Amino acid sequence: MRDMILSILVSALLVIVSGKLILPMLTRLKFGQSEREEGPKSHLVKAGTPTMGGLMMIVGVLASTLILGSDSLVFALPSVLVFVACAIIGFVDDFVKIKITKKGLRAYQKIIAQFLVGIVVAIYCYKTLGSTIELPFSNAELNLGWFYIPFALIVVIAAVNSVNLIDGLDGLSSGVTLIYSVAMGVIFIYLTQIKDSLGFVMESEGMRGMVIFCGAIAGACLGFLRYNSYPAKVFMGDTGSLALGGAVAMMALCSRAVLLLPIMGGCYVATSISVILQVGSFKLTGKRIFKMAPLHHHFELMKIKETKIVSGYMIVTVLLCLISLLAYT
Repeated sequence: MRDMILSILVSALLVIVSGKLILPMLTRLKFGQSEREEGPKSHLVKAGTPTMGGLMMIVGVLASTLILGSDSLVFALPSVLVFVACAIIGFVDDFVKIKITKKGLRAYQKIIAQFLVGIVVAIYCYKTLGSTIELPFSNAELNLGWFYIPFALIVVIAAVNSVNLIDGLDGLSSGVTLIYSVAMGVIFIYLTQIKDSLGFVMESEGMRGMVIFCGAIAGACLGFLRYNSYPAKVFMGDTGSLALGGAVAMMALCSRAVLLLPIMGGCYVATSISVILQVGSFKLTGKRIFKMAPLHHHFELMKIKETKIVSGYMIVTVLLCLISLLAYT
């Protein structure tokens, strides 16, 4: 627990301090957000707000994980690399949106990049963690065999895009991911103790490193809320949201409790499903199920205040994470 607390503090403080330097730089370079015309009209006032704030988060996560977890990077280092790789994809997309075309990278370009990261992650996890995953709320395990590789690939792509989709309101993505990361940190603390008691020293150290990584992600989200809570002074952009998605996927895969991700990340799942249903319904019937997708925009058009939607999502995430933690009690 001490490791996670220190990691949260170090990461949060570094993000807050780096924000004092990066935010003016983003403003000076005119890296401002361009709001979609088809989005909520209330968001048009946010146009021009600095974006690419995910750069602040990278500083906190890298420093906190590599300094505090320098002796236990078996799983944490690959997780950091995936976090950075996804951040680079997001950075390129943000840059293209700002300097070239508002649409950013084309969908197939982002999917190809995510696929390349995902396949490397899937093979790595298969080689180091094996093909077994835990079944929630039981002592049973499921061996996926070779199917683990496409399964892990789907987890990475789904997590990256789900976290990206939920990043639509001030403080929403960072708030939900903060809670998810703390809960995963608790799970890794439990796994560290289990591996240690069984004498699996290397795995125990690896799990300890993931405790620090979870704390670093949570701290980065906490520090970023200093600038991103309503009314936001900066947006994380795809630089931050894709990076957080990669981190979420690595936490789930490295814990082997990957089937808890849809429960703990219920808000991510609901967001993605709302988009899938909206697009599918419109293409098949010409009608929309929601006033607007993703789901949080539907709530906005129902005249629910942005801050109330964000707090509601965070409350739901806390409850879902607490339910998931019962699997380890």
